[in-house]
Amino acid sequence: MTKLRSMMAKASVFSMAILKTCHGFYVPGVRPYEFEQGEEVPMKVNSLTSIHTQLPKDYYRLPFCRPTGGPKMASENLGEFLTGNKIQNSPYSINMLREVYCQVLCQVTLTKLEAHTLATHIKYGYHNNWIIDNLPGASVGLSGSGQQQTHYAGGFPIGFTAQDTKEMYVYNHVNIILEYHNPEGKDGHRVVGFAVEPMSIAHEYAGGYEWDGESSEGFTKPLDVCETNEHISRDMINGFKRVAPGENIIYTYDVTWEYSETAWASRWDVYLSEDHMVPAQVHWYSITNSILVVLFLSLLVVSILVRSLRRDIAGYNAMAALTDEEKEEELDESGWKLVHADVFRPPAKYPMAFCIMVGTGAQIGLCAFFTICCSAVGFLSPARRGSLMTATLIFYMLCGCLAGYVSSRLYKSFRGRQWQMCTLATATAFPGLCFMIFIFFNTILAFFRSTASVPFLDLVIVAAMWCCVSIPLVFLGAYFGYKEESMEFPTVTSTIARAVPEPSFFMKPLVGISMAGMVPFAAAYVELFFIMTSLWMDQFYYVFGFTLIVYLILIVTCAEVTVLLCYYQLCAENHRWWWFSFFASGSTAMYMFLYSFFWFGSLEASKMLITYMLYFGYMFLICTAMFLVTGSVGALTSLWFIRKIFGTIKVD
Repeated sequence: MTKLRSMMAKASVFSMAILKTCHGFYVPGVRPYEFEQGEEVPMKVNSLTSIHTQLPKDYYRLPFCRPTGGPKMASENLGEFLTGNKIQNSPYSINMLREVYCQVLCQVTLTKLEAHTLATHIKYGYHNNWIIDNLPGASVGLSGSGQQQTHYAGGFPIGFTAQDTKEMYVYNHVNIILEYHNPEGKDGHRVVGFAVEPMSIAHEYAGGYEWDGESSEGFTKPLDVCETNEHISRDMINGFKRVAPGENIIYTYDVTWEYSETAWASRWDVYLSEDHMVPAQVHWYSITNSILVVLFLSLLVVSILVRSLRRDIAGYNAMAALTDEEKEEELDESGWKLVHADVFRPPAKYPMAFCIMVGTGAQIGLCAFFTICCSAVGFLSPARRGSLMTATLIFYMLCGCLAGYVSSRLYKSFRGRQWQMCTLATATAFPGLCFMIFIFFNTILAFFRSTASVPFLDLVIVAAMWCCVSIPLVFLGAYFGYKEESMEFPTVTSTIARAVPEPSFFMKPLVGISMAGMVPFAAAYVELFFIMTSLWMDQFYYVFGFTLIVYLILIVTCAEVTVLLCYYQLCAENHRWWWFSFFASGSTAMYMFLYSFFWFGSLEASKMLITYMLYFGYMFLICTAMFLVTGSVGALTSLWFIRKIFGTIKVD
């Protein structure tokens, strides 16, 4: 036991030493821009978001100030459209190193409909998402104890609800805080920090002046709260701006410039770490937990399988060397050798579906591996909006060759004849399911006028990528798969299938399937929490180095658990292991889906039906992909294992 503990401790230390180099970092997507003093620094606005509704909305749908000439779209890539981003220009005038004090932006008189719309969005906790020089605006506010705090993800709220009266108030003033850095050898200045402090102020013009919202006088007349050459602070506020029909909302802003020693290349660090709000030790604990689970499971598999198999193989081979008279004197054979004539019999039910699911799982698994690897080395940084989604689509299409190859190899070994149908289903089954659900949700989102509704042209692009690239690559992989020789098995399959004896309770396949997914899920659930938070709570996720290790640990754990359970099923003389190996390993996704129900409470979701549909609909797709990946890992590992053990014994 002492030796075992020493080995596990050394393995953990070694793993941590390796993982020390595995962390996400920012690889600049564009050349840094140096602004000259007084040069305009454009500010853009992205979609309004709410974790409570999961429905991003167009910024200019609410009664906010509009730029001269109307809003104009900024250039976006396919991934940004698919993830609900809608970046547009703004009316805010910001110039490098030029301080702005209580500048009037515009005045909006709320109609009954506008007041209701604005109040509803405040009630559902919608946030602004502003961008300057590709940096998202951090939110500066007060904590429950009155301490100033900064959040770097999720934007800043558009308003708040009074706890006592339940009235809605809008944030109509913002202090825009910008940090700049002067690089060595450069004449200009680089933006390295961007934060917004929102405030609600019941602005009134000094001297009782009333503005019609159009004349130029309103932009120069002093407001009663504003002081000359002094930025507005919370102490100067004498009232909040209520949201009600007929209210005149005067929008104002301040701009503050502060020098920072932060270099341009590391300006995203504070965003990605959320200013160290989540300690790095949490991820280390997650990795250590996963490594210990794998080490314990590996030792268990080695101690059980290697000992048992060595004894079984030696006994079976010794039995084969006896004469007929000596065999009669020996006890009847038992164990996994008895099913040698049936163990490689194709699945009795849905053999084509088995091949399709294993091939699709291999495709998704390899796609996930490539995507995580590119993210871990910084090529898919959060600074490049939409790059993760775009890369996932590209890798998935390119991995279609593997799906066609794996499904065709298996189907040929099953002596299937409908190879065209098998290949076509491999190319269209899972993508078709995803596309149908996506189209269904896209139609509903268009009805809600959400920016998450993808434009028709982008849908055509995705469909063209699927039909013109993904499907041909699947057929190409299938061509090479069918061209190869059929998979050879070490034993000959009999004509009549052997009856499976009635198993004990714990050896029933359903019991094994339901229990198998617990161990892989336990190895990954801590990191899964952070991934879910990033996915549904608009948080940045960047520790893809940890994700890569957890992903590999998940695959290894699934393989080991499935091999162990398949061995016991064969010992119980159950030769129907094909589907068992797939579902046993794939049950990890079942626990993940059950966990999503538990985690859903963290969202404090609205009572809108669409929120529940979006969350559980997309979690179903994610868990289906996880089911296919883990299931294919279990099935392919079990196939390799069973071919190995039956290839080592002598069979009459």
